[in-house]
Amino acid sequence: MRMLYIDYSQRLTMVNTDLMFSSLRLDWKTPKWLYAKLNEEFNFDFDPCPPDPSFDGLNIEWGNRNFVNPPYGREIGKWIKKGYEESLIVFLIPSRTDTKWWHNWIMKAKEIRFIKGRLKFDEYHNSAPFPSCIAVFKD
Repeated sequence: MRMLYIDYSQRLTMVNTDLMFSSLRLDWKTPKWLYAKLNEEFNFDFDPCPPDPSFDGLNIEWGNRNFVNPPYGREIGKWIKKGYEESLIVFLIPSRTDTKWWHNWIMKAKEIRFIKGRLKFDEYHNSAPFPSCIAVFKD
């Protein structure tokens, strides 16, 4: 497994501490610039987690080259497991190295790219209250 440390510090702002310990927010809209950079590298053909609450990406077949920014709640392990079983998957996820899903699935990734600092997700003025990473699973 290859691990990278990526410096996106020019995109960072102050941390929103109001959300620091909250699980009320599960969907974090991918920053457009980050998606564009990853899409340029991987040429995605499917996103099973579009910002549409009625879309159930867990219960459908995924594409060949998938970008996945899953809901960040207790169900995240199901998304990671499904991604592990699919072909090319690039996850944008919280860097939760203390969880079962991290050790059961993410540690099997081809690459883990840790993002320096905190991402500023679209539709928010402040940075996320957690660290993020990119996990790449290749067939």
